[in-house]
Amino acid sequence: MSNTLRLVAALLLASTLSACAVSLRTPHIADLRDDPGRYQHHVVSIDGVVTTSWGLPMVPYRLYKVDDGTGEVTVLSEGNRLPTRGAHVRVRGRVDDVAVVGGQALGLHLREQALYVKR
Repeated sequence: MSNTLRLVAALLLASTLSACAVSLRTPHIADLRDDPGRYQHHVVSIDGVVTTSWGLPMVPYRLYKVDDGTGEVTVLSEGNRLPTRGAHVRVRGRVDDVAVVGGQALGLHLREQALYVKR
C-alpha cells in the first residue's frame, strides 16, 4: 500500500511541477508586461495576431507586434521571414528589454528564435 501511495505522490508532484514550467513558458503578454523580471532572459512562446510589421532592405533586423488579446509585444527578428499584418502566429523567443526604470520595463520585446505562422 505504501508503494502505491508513494507512486501517486510522485506523479502528483511531477504533474504540478510540469504545469508550473508550462505556465512560465507560455505566458500571456499581459503577464510579461506585469512582471517582466520573472520572464527576463527566459525563452517563452506566445500566440497571437500580428498587428504591425516592418523591416527595411539591407537592415538585418525586422520588427513586428503580436497581440494575444491581453496586450501587445514587439518581436525582434533576424530572420528573412516577416509575417504580414493579420497573420496568426506562434512565436518562441527570449524576453528582453532595453532598461528597467522604477520597476517598469522599457523596450520590452521578444528576440525571435522560432516563428510558426498558422494557416
